[in-house]
Amino acid sequence: MSAGSQRWQGRKVLVTGAGGFIGSHLAELLAREGAEVRAFVRYTSRGDHGWLEQASPDAAEAIEVFRGDLANPEAVRSALRGREVVFHLGALIPIPYSYVHPREFVTANVEGTLNVLEAARHEEPRRIVHTSTSEVYGTAQRVPIDEEHRLHPQSPYAATKVGADQVALSYQRSFGTPVVVARPFNTYGPRQSARAVIPTIVSQALSRDVVELGATAPTRDFLYVEDTAAGIAACADADDVEGEVINLGTGAEMSIRDLAERIIELVGRDVTLALDEERLRPPESEVERLVADTAKARRLLSWEPAVELDEGLQRTIDWLSGSLNAYKPSLYNV
Repeated sequence: MSAGSQRWQGRKVLVTGAGGFIGSHLAELLAREGAEVRAFVRYTSRGDHGWLEQASPDAAEAIEVFRGDLANPEAVRSALRGREVVFHLGALIPIPYSYVHPREFVTANVEGTLNVLEAARHEEPRRIVHTSTSEVYGTAQRVPIDEEHRLHPQSPYAATKVGADQVALSYQRSFGTPVVVARPFNTYGPRQSARAVIPTIVSQALSRDVVELGATAPTRDFLYVEDTAAGIAACADADDVEGEVINLGTGAEMSIRDLAERIIELVGRDVTLALDEERLRPPESEVERLVADTAKARRLLSWEPAVELDEGLQRTIDWLSGSLNAYKPSLYNV
């Protein structure tokens, strides 16, 4: 689904977390559709722009890069100035790292979101799309998971995302801040962190004879990144959705074992699976089942995924085949 070039032409938008996986794809999509994109990226001593470095040259040239830190209220307010739409994707997301340094997640995810919302009270954009995660639901109590499902975070990361979501929704109720919460399920595709399960499987299947994984029984709803970006963009353009939470997913689930076997088949190498206990989450923290109810997204956004799993996996394999040098070994499993 396209964001629609006529709808985005000349519109001034801000994308926080634009140097990240989903954020870079969203910024690129909006730039291609004619939006005036300001990309909020965190300053590093390397001076690079994260995965925005991988954007197509025409999109990259059209994107204004704003360096700052979401923990800095002054920087956030400066970034929001003059923006009509704010896409808030900036967050700290590696779940295993959240077990080690949870305080960093509170600062980045809760305080960072608060700073965006406070800036919005003053700068008054027309719409703020706050990006959540399906991890806030925890293991499914019923399937498919609709937006009324209980919130049951099973990791410090997920807890901070629940906190950020609820702060965002409280601003809509308290101050009329025009917030919509987009809640993607498991997004995958080019540029994803090596800690995530699909790059973990693909990178090992391309280069080793054994793919080592943690738990393989849990199921997930896998959504290709271009579909996620289009769904988030649609949340900004739909009418009368302020205060809504909207799942973005496919409505289909697959176990990590079945996923690994599918990827190995597509890679076309003789590879076996093995358990790596260091990749296991703490027992009470493992989310066993996630699959989205997508009826609300279809009804409110007229959005549905366009990329089938095998096609998305093949695109990811093709990209990773030429990008293995961009990845460092990781002990993390998501």
